[in-house]
Amino acid sequence: MTYREAIKLGEHILQKADIVDAKNDAWLLLAMACKIDHTYYYVHMDEEMSEEQTREYQSILSKRAERIPLQYIVGEQEFMGLTFHVNSSVLIPRQDTETLVEEALKIIEPGMKVLDMCTGSGCIIISIIKNTTDVDGYACDISKQALNVAKENAKLNNVFVEFERSDLFEKVTEQYDVIVSNPPYIRTSEIPHLMPEVSVFEPREALDGSEDGLEFYRRIVKDSRDHLKPGGRLLFEIGCDQGRQVASMMEYAGFSDVHIIKDLAKNDRVVTGKR
Repeated sequence: MTYREAIKLGEHILQKADIVDAKNDAWLLLAMACKIDHTYYYVHMDEEMSEEQTREYQSILSKRAERIPLQYIVGEQEFMGLTFHVNSSVLIPRQDTETLVEEALKIIEPGMKVLDMCTGSGCIIISIIKNTTDVDGYACDISKQALNVAKENAKLNNVFVEFERSDLFEKVTEQYDVIVSNPPYIRTSEIPHLMPEVSVFEPREALDGSEDGLEFYRRIVKDSRDHLKPGGRLLFEIGCDQGRQVASMMEYAGFSDVHIIKDLAKNDRVVTGKR
């Protein structure tokens, strides 16, 4: 089988599996399996692949056809211009979440302490520390496996973050200038209807926000006041239909200057308020 034939075969198999961007995924998997780039492909596209390359390509192609996320197969995802390792212990970083990081960067100043609650892969706090100067980064997650990935990503991106395994604020003792969080916020009943890459393969505990999707916002809003310095800010990523509810929750808890921020697609994406 030639490289050109491999791409056509991969695209056909992935289309049958209802993969949206079958052609692109087929190319990325071929590049991974054969350790080639576009330049090599266009020069050698009609040459025969080795048996080892063919076996590896068919193996990872089968995984993608099972709807295993491409990022879990490749093992990495780009976020805020940085590379992050990912596996099935963490959610795959998404562009929507960059809005949360960008809003945090607008208010973070040198000397501040920033806490990332429900850190997952660590992409939020690592991106913040990478793009600031003289800022102390802290992060919590209930999952030991997720924290292992986050620690690996901190090393990969050459930043220092202090990680703590904690059920939300259970083991948090200090106060911070800024708390950011992308907590689980999908309604329990909606999870089975998500595409299989998410509903089957991404960690459910990082998705499930309870019956109404708001359980973690309630808990974090309630306890965050004890862990924010006077004038400190809390910033959440939210589902696109949760802005008004989370904003009202924060206002009721005594936060001021509460507002909702839209992402690039003009959907409500971040709620922020001041202690």
